[in-house]
Amino acid sequence: MLDPDVYDHLRQVAATESEPLLAAIERVGPIGIPAPAHARVADRLFVEVVNQQLSTRAAAAIWARVEAAAAGQALAPRDLFVPGHEERLRACGLSRNKVRALQAIREAEEAGSLTDDLAAMPHGARSAILCGIRGVGQWTADMVGIFHYLDPDIWPAGDVAAVGSLRRLTGCTDTVALAAAFAPYRSILARYAWRIRDVQETPVA
Repeated sequence: MLDPDVYDHLRQVAATESEPLLAAIERVGPIGIPAPAHARVADRLFVEVVNQQLSTRAAAAIWARVEAAAAGQALAPRDLFVPGHEERLRACGLSRNKVRALQAIREAEEAGSLTDDLAAMPHGARSAILCGIRGVGQWTADMVGIFHYLDPDIWPAGDVAAVGSLRRLTGCTDTVALAAAFAPYRSILARYAWRIRDVQETPVA
């Protein structure tokens, strides 16, 4: 569960920035911060590349097809991200550019670019390394920082959902400047922005 001091910090800043944002945070209450879902950063990168520019549902469906295709060959998904499996991956719904990106991530891992040393790096330095991989941009680096490395202070300015949620709640168009007031917990603000959006979009039974 979220540290009470972090929750209080978010509430105190929200109280000075936007009453609707404060009310929304309080409706959600303290959130949980799940442990990283993947042991290796490459595995998180694979998933995030599939997620790029897709709805959560569409991305999950494609990834499920990739898993099924791998299982049909008695392989792990990462074993398909090498030359020779391009058409199988395309049949799962991946674009050619995404197939190349998945292969590039696998190559970067094998070349030793995705070591445990990334965890101790500042987000900017880590992002520079990740964004040097074909198909990995700042949005992907931000998602990896937030969800894999649990960096508490990243505002994903390129994420349409987080930015849109914060704009609706505050009326502010410059979310980068607004989020700066929540440092050093901008990643937690982003998690709230996503959670609030999800709650608002969930139909009432």
